[in-house]
Amino acid sequence: MKATIYHNPRCSKSRETLAILNDTPGVDVEIVEYLKTPPSAEKLGELYAKGGMSPADGLRKTEDGAKALKGASDAAILDAMASDPILIERPLVETEKGVRIGRPPEKVREIL
Repeated sequence: MKATIYHNPRCSKSRETLAILNDTPGVDVEIVEYLKTPPSAEKLGELYAKGGMSPADGLRKTEDGAKALKGASDAAILDAMASDPILIERPLVETEKGVRIGRPPEKVREIL
């Protein structure tokens, strides 16, 4: 099974989630350091839809830039995340079974 993790190596939850993926037999992990290679607004929209989440669910609300997006449209939130990827809640993991935010990291087991 292929798993793509949108990863920030400086984030402890992202590192813990990556360890779960690497320790799961049969999982081929693709790492996307999303701060270096941000996903497009369209890709983020697809990921959240596949995970049954709204863009607001994927917004890292503790960031200063997120406060200005309270009540914003999905499109505005996705555009903001694509242009400033620090606003993306991390880590985000995609497999053929769905998408989960690894908070807590064990949530990714639902799609493995």
